[in-house]
Parts: sequence; C-alpha cells; structure tokens
Amino acid sequence: MVKSAVAESKTLRADGPRGRWALLAPWLALIPFAGWSVLRLTGWEPKLRWSQLVSFTPYVAGASLLPLAVAVALRRWRAALAAAVVSGALGAAVLPRALPDGSARIAEGHRLRVLSANLLHGSVPAGAILDAVRRHRPDVLVMLELTEPMRDRLVAAGLKRLLPFEVSEAAPDAMGSGVFARQPLEADGPPFGWPRQIPARLALPDGGRLSVVAVHACAPSQGWRAGCWASSIRALPAAEGGTLRVLAGDFNSTLDHAVLRELIATGYRDAADATGKGLAPTWPYLGQPWFIPKVAIDHVLADRRIAVDAFTTLSLPGTDHRATLTDLIVPREEP
Repeated sequence: MVKSAVAESKTLRADGPRGRWALLAPWLALIPFAGWSVLRLTGWEPKLRWSQLVSFTPYVAGASLLPLAVAVALRRWRAALAAAVVSGALGAAVLPRALPDGSARIAEGHRLRVLSANLLHGSVPAGAILDAVRRHRPDVLVMLELTEPMRDRLVAAGLKRLLPFEVSEAAPDAMGSGVFARQPLEADGPPFGWPRQIPARLALPDGGRLSVVAVHACAPSQGWRAGCWASSIRALPAAEGGTLRVLAGDFNSTLDHAVLRELIATGYRDAADATGKGLAPTWPYLGQPWFIPKVAIDHVLADRRIAVDAFTTLSLPGTDHRATLTDLIVPREEP
C-alpha cells in the first residue's frame, strides 16, 4: 500500500502543470539545436537568412550544451541522450578546426608567405600596409576592395620597391582586387566575377609556377542574394590537374557553408583549419563591440600537395576584416 501511494503521488506530480513543464522543457530547448544540426550536417542551405546564420555554428555548438544540462538537471534521461547526440554532431563539425593536421612536418620545398587583406573600400592607411609588409615580409600580398586611389597611395609609399610585381584591377568601392609579389608574376587569365577575382601565376625559384587567385566572393548580405554568393564561390578553380594553386582572400563564407566545403573537397586544404586555427574569427571588427559574435570568412586554401606551416590573423586599422598571414611550403618541381 505504501509503495502504491508513493507511485500515485509521483504520477500526480508529473501530471500537474509543473510536472508537465519539467517533461517538456528539455525537448523544447533542444528543438532549435536539433534543427540547426540537421541543416548544417545535410548541407541544405535554404534561402531567407540561413546563408548568414550558418556562419555562427561554432557558437551554436557551444550553446547546445544548455539543453543537455537542463535535461540532466531535471533527470530527463531520454531528452539528455537526444541532447548529447545533437551536441556531439555539432561538436564533430566544429571541434576538428582546433586540431592541427601536422602536414608541414613531412613537407620539403619552397617556403612562401602569403599576406591577404580586405581594405574596406580602400580605407586602410597605405602606411599600415607598408608597415605590415616590412614587418612580416610576405612573398605574396593579396588585397581585396582595392580602389584606384588606394593603389596609387600604395605605389607612392613604396610598395613596389618591396613587392615589385603586380597583377591587379583596381575598381571603386568593394569591386577591385590585386596581387603583388617579390617574384615575377603574370596574369593567369582574365579577372572574373563581380567583385573582381584575380588569377595570377607566380614564378618559383626552381622555374616552376604557382597559381595564386585573389578571392572576393559576393556577400550574402540579403537572403535572396545567396545565388550571387554561391555562384562566385563555384566560379573559383578546383584543385585538380597538374597546377599547384592557392586561393586567398575574402570568401564571405565559413567552413560551415556547404559551397565552401565542396570547393575544399576538390583537393584543397584550409590553412587555418590545417594549423588548428580554424575557429579564429576575421570579421566584423571595425566599430563593433566585443559582444558581437565574430566569424571566420577570410581564408587561404592551398592545394593538398602544399604544406601549411603556420597561420595567424592580423589587425589593420581602417578595415572591418582581420588580415591573414600564412606560411606555406610548396613542393619543388620534379626535373
């Protein structure tokens, strides 16, 4: 009789308003995270705002521990198991970016340093670019949102004494791009896309060639512009054939975008991801308070035959992007 009364008392408590809420709360908390994980893992990117929202998956992965904590605190073990599965799925998509792949340890070849910067409509002081070039001594400088006045200021300040070779197409606002280098550089085809994406071919010391593309994808600033954004990523050359290639710049995409993962899968390696810096954000910084979430939309993609030795981000005045500095090891051409 005593056991029966206790069981009946528990049932009554579960059937009451507070009991029903305790049953539902973990599941209600889990629903948005479960939906997010399904969209992220399937790669389905519906229009509206998802092309922007998916960039924040690392933050959502961390927050997905909250439904798990709620379920455990309320002793709702089925909900806890479901929450653990969702957190695990999101974690599996995000956490490997914090682990280096060690590719540089087994590579030999030409060391190449690439500095890439979005200039925000040419707003970065020329002196800041020159200081960065002198301090970090890149072999290749990729600049996005390169305006004609900005290019003229850089040349007047002495950029071509440091990096004498140039392939560029300066243009108003956010439309121009350019590549400057220490070694001989030539155009590797016409600029393409809008904003302009610039293909160049760099001469290596052993007589080999390396293709370098200045990347500036269309921004998915409105949900219905996702077509422009995705097509500008798909216009980039795949990593196939005998040509060694590096893509550097503002992809307006994170590793949580299926279209960028598809490009990488053709045979590229993301430099930040390869060095365990894949969660290092690059945008937005200018005038933004600390609590505004930042995302990693600036990348260097290198052919998998090229080793990635180091990657870091740099702060430049006058722009909302962090610059990226990447050390690569390019294999020597076989005689």
